[in-house]
This record gives sequence, C-alpha cells and structure tokens, in this order.
Amino acid sequence: MARMTPSEAFVEQLATEGVTEMFGIVGSAYMDALDIFEPAGIRFISVAHEQNAAHMADGYARATNRHGVCIGQNGPGITNFVTAIAAAFWAHSPVVAITPETGSLGMGLGGFQETDQMPIFSKITKFQAHVSGPQRIAELTHRAFTIAMAERGPVQINIPRNHFYGEIDATIAPAQRIERGPGGSESLAKAAEALAAAKFPVILVGGGAVMAGGVDEARALAEYLQAPVVTSYLHNDAFPASHELMCGSLGYQGSKAAMRVIAKADVILALGSRLGPFGTLPQYGIEYWPEDAKVVQVDADHRMLGLVREAEVAIHGDAKAAAVDLLARLQAGEAAIQCRGNAAERLAEVAVQKKTWEDELDGLSSGDGSPMQPRRALRELERAMPANAMVATDIGNICSVSNSYLRFNQPQSFFAAMAFGNCGYAFPTAIGAKVARPDRPAVAYVGDGAWGMSLAEVMTCVRENIPTTAVVFNNGQWGAEKKNQIDYYADRFIGTNLANPSFAGIARAMGAEGIVVEQPDQVGDALRQATSSDKCTVIEMMVAQDLAEPFRRDALKKPVRMLEKYRDFTVE
Repeated sequence: MARMTPSEAFVEQLATEGVTEMFGIVGSAYMDALDIFEPAGIRFISVAHEQNAAHMADGYARATNRHGVCIGQNGPGITNFVTAIAAAFWAHSPVVAITPETGSLGMGLGGFQETDQMPIFSKITKFQAHVSGPQRIAELTHRAFTIAMAERGPVQINIPRNHFYGEIDATIAPAQRIERGPGGSESLAKAAEALAAAKFPVILVGGGAVMAGGVDEARALAEYLQAPVVTSYLHNDAFPASHELMCGSLGYQGSKAAMRVIAKADVILALGSRLGPFGTLPQYGIEYWPEDAKVVQVDADHRMLGLVREAEVAIHGDAKAAAVDLLARLQAGEAAIQCRGNAAERLAEVAVQKKTWEDELDGLSSGDGSPMQPRRALRELERAMPANAMVATDIGNICSVSNSYLRFNQPQSFFAAMAFGNCGYAFPTAIGAKVARPDRPAVAYVGDGAWGMSLAEVMTCVRENIPTTAVVFNNGQWGAEKKNQIDYYADRFIGTNLANPSFAGIARAMGAEGIVVEQPDQVGDALRQATSSDKCTVIEMMVAQDLAEPFRRDALKKPVRMLEKYRDFTVE
C-alpha cells in the first residue's frame, strides 16, 4: 500500500490497465483526475459529443482487442453515452464507461446535473461498479477492467465526484487477463465426430473468432477439412476474403454465394457466433438456412448457445482454442475422415457459386451517369480501398448494401453497429480505430441523414490531428425509411426527404479536406487521395436515389384505416 489521493489511485490503476487514450468532454466532476492524465501517459481526446466519445472507444477496442475508455461530466454528459454503450454491448466491445456522479452527500436533493446513473446502464453493460467510498476506487476500477475483457462487453465505473478527493492507502493491482479454454472434452469429441462424418460441412466464422485472435486457426481447420467458409452478418473480416474456401457473408445484403453454399450443409460449425437473427433469416428471397443440418456451436458466452438456432453440439469455449482442439482431434482420429473424400465436389460447387454471384454483382454495379448509381459507387470504392484499411459502416440503405462489397484479408478491419443498428455510428467509430491504429487507413461509410449526427467530429479530427476519411453518400433522403414509404404508403414521403448543404464545403470550413465526387471515374482517385492524406477528409458522393430492398419487411404491414377521413390513404 502507498499513501495517495483517490485521483492518483484511479489514474495509476488506469495506467496499469494499459490505458493510453481516453475519449470524452471535460467536466468539473473529474477534473482532479484529468489534471494528472498527461504525466500518467494518458492522452485525453476532447470530442464534440459524448455519444461519439463512446463510439470512439468502441472503435478503439475493436481495432486493438483492448479496452476503449470514455468519460464525461456527471448527469447530461453521462446520459449522452447511452446509445453508444448499447451499441458496444451488442458488438461485444470491452468499452469502459467512466461515469462521474453527483457528490455522494447531495444525491436525492435534485441538485445541478443530478440523475441516478446506475439504472440507466443496467441492461447494456456486463458489470457495474459503484465506488461507494474513495478507498475502493482502484479496486473497483481494476475489477471493471478485468470483467470487460473476460465477458466481452462494456462496463461502467460510477464515481461520486467527491470521492476523487482526500487521502487513502491504496494498492494498485496488476492488470489481469482471464484465459479461456476450448470447451468441454465431451462436446469437443462429439463435434469432431460430426465434422469427420459430414458430407458437406460448412464453417460459419463469427466475431468471436476475431475477438479470440483465432482467424488463422479457423483457416487451418477449414483447410484440413476442405470445408467451405461463410462469415456471420457484418463480420466480413472474420476470414480472408481472397481464400478459395471463403464464400462471403450471410445476412442482409450479404453474399448469395455464401447463402447457396450453406444451404447445402449437413453439418455447420458455428465458430464464435451467436447465430443472430439477422444472419440466419431469409435474404434475396432465399430460404438458405438448412433446417436439417446438424449445428455445432462454439461460443465463449454460454447464454448464447442454442439461443437463436438449436445446437446439437454446444461448446462453451474460446473460438481460437476450440479450433485448435478440433483440428488436433481430427488429425489424430483413427477412423477415416469421410468429409475429405468428396472435397473436390464441394470446392467445385464453391467456385461455381462464387463466380455466379460475382457476375451478378458486376451486372448490378455497372451503371453509369451522374448522379452515380449507389452500387456503382460502392464497387468503385471496393476497387480502390487500401488493402490494410479499416472500414466502419453506418446504418441505412446504401451503407447496408455495402455488405456485398466490403471484403478484407485481415481481422479487426470491419466495424458496424451490429444488432443495435443506430445511426451516427460509423464516423466516430472510425476515428477511434484510427487513434488506436494510426498505421492503418480508417474509412467511414455514412448516409447523408446519419451524417448530421456525427459531422461535428470533423472538428475533433482537425483539432486532434486524426486523419480519418468519411465517405458521405448524398442522395437527399433517409433511404431505408423512404423505401418503406414507397412499398407500403403510396409514396407519401413524410420526414424522409432532405435538403442538404455542401458537406464537402462544411468540411473545408472546419479545416478538413472536402472532395465532391459526381462521376464513377472520380471515386478511386478521391479515396486514394483521402486515405493517403495526413488530414481528415470528407468525400461527398453524389448518388442517385435508387434504393435496395428494406431489411425490416417483417415489421411492416399494408395499412388499414378505419376512420373515413383516413381511408383515401389506404394502399390496396
């Protein structure tokens, strides 16, 4: 133990946990600790809005597989975190939200910027620590950091503002990492047996493999089995895109090749995937999930096993360790591995389906003219994307269609809002990723509606010298919802048409670079210029109003109107 102030104990514990960057807006509630961030080696990155600070922490965590940390002023600063912490929860990101609170002796009096900050985050965090006294500030900070990585999700450290002051005897604990194993030996043996006997095994690789650092191990297992590989929804970086066994991503606007291949499976190894609904429901009119296939599911969270799709073999284990164990069992097996006997037939089917889908994509992406067809713009972006780029995508029609075009050969390259699906996600997340990995280009795909939620962070990039690229698709509409109005509400466009200013001009006014792209042959040069620049760049892509199929047809019905004055609005 050593004698120090609670602020010193807190900051020393942060440094011991490996914190070198933190995102937030300055506030009096934690200023005593903030004052000593710099000598502790912690860079404080001041942002425009706290929601974006938490998204930046999310991007940082996903780009490094380390903690991302955000902090804000008590009350309104902390409530601004909520949307981004919910997104981090569904992305399994180890974000640490530090939430200074009204002083402990003033709670309940209705003071300035007071609210009860624990219930707000209770359903969207893996762990909450309320620092009940200054003596526990280092202990509970250490506990929260440990659980964030062990349980893969955001945590909250709630600190009454008066607990930063005084003198305490504190112990600074070394950072702790909880190792995971491959799973139970009985379930692993059953899984190996099922894979060995399969006629058409398919490996579905999910985000858990990326988080476990197990993409190479998944590749080795797939190569030994000669099994086709698909990736789960919005985890296009979970397996090398250039590999001959890789068929693409499942889910909305994913790869038809992946869907047609997995439809033939008799055994599916879901490696690090919860098999979420958006990754298994029909797409393009294809009922691709093989209901009769035997599912072997590997997940580090036992609550996910069998939750969405029934698993005949459920393995509670680490995706990397499980892949290593399964490969060893298969290689040591005494019985002949049946699935390798017809490998040539499977590979031929994979090649046919990949070529068919690629030809179809080429046809869909061949439109010329100005404004550009959205798919042509996405295809040109794909062709010009740097090989080591990190890409974050927002929610929305064009950004969702980009799932067909984003392909990666290294993990920790693709960041999406996942199941929470909130607008305003991509740009701040790309900023956090760029802070974490300044050696790699960071690109955000954003629709013009969602851009209004995050464009203020261009000022952050300029001020903090973070050269992030934003590709803004300007088609003058909230496209995803407008498509619903077209299909269900007889083209009655309420709230979905946008009258936009020059986004490139606004970027230049903020001190960033701004590029307007109007023709397909300008796209590649613009992206290469932006990603090689040492300045934040906004590429304003002028695109046509063509819209892809919506992803929530299950949530809408043709309207029925009972009152006379509304009946003219009924769509037959």
